[in-house]
Amino acid sequence: MIKSILCATALITTATVAHAGDPVGVPVTAELIDGWQQADGTRVSAIRLTMAQGWKTYWRAPGDAGIPPDFKWNGSRNLAGVTVSWPTPKVFEQNGMRSVGYSNQVTLPLAVAPKRLGKPVEINLKMEIGVCKDICVPQTLSIKGTLNSDATTPVPAIAAALAERPYSAKEAGARNVTCAISPSEDGLNITATLTLPTTGGREHVVIEAGRPDIWVSEAVSRRSGNTLTAQAEMVSGAQGAFALDRSAIRFTVLGSSHAVDLIGCTPS
Repeated sequence: MIKSILCATALITTATVAHAGDPVGVPVTAELIDGWQQADGTRVSAIRLTMAQGWKTYWRAPGDAGIPPDFKWNGSRNLAGVTVSWPTPKVFEQNGMRSVGYSNQVTLPLAVAPKRLGKPVEINLKMEIGVCKDICVPQTLSIKGTLNSDATTPVPAIAAALAERPYSAKEAGARNVTCAISPSEDGLNITATLTLPTTGGREHVVIEAGRPDIWVSEAVSRRSGNTLTAQAEMVSGAQGAFALDRSAIRFTVLGSSHAVDLIGCTPS
């Protein structure tokens, strides 16, 4: 029997460190954590998601079995822009399908750019996410609060989440990323060659096209020494041919010891 969809709405007040109670009756709750100000006036804050026992949620590229998250900031005040940072996710295998995300709890750091520097930012966020246990269901989280901290010292919980981001190309010792693009029946095939040391164990490569309207299949990868090859198909949500910017294609390599984030590729 199909379970009914649960809807969760969280109204959160800000604090330097916010504390979550155990989710009761809903699979996920959310908190807005007020952080600190950087020298350029950017406010660093975070959204903390806490899942009920046995539930998980999804990364920005959730895999074939997942639901991609969506952030809508309409109604926020003194807000010029927001950049979301993503800690390294886990790969879940279920019923022969792969999904990418988080279990238990995850903190998503935010770099919040105010329109008027030094003034509070009122956050009004509607966050659409998917959560999964035996089945996957969509959830709508309403998160409101004010970022007004005068602190300049990082909040430990947010700093720890920032430290959990994948390595950059330089940090991982990656030297080169090339990609070959060819037509497929429904779109384009991509074969990427990444030159970087192993990230440990069985490696998963997630490819993002750099455009939200382009679907990318689960990549098939293989390694030979310091060369990792990944193949996938890209399909547009609209019919017909589509343009692809190689400099915007993103490759995330998820290994057992660490992850690597690589942006852009050159023709091979």
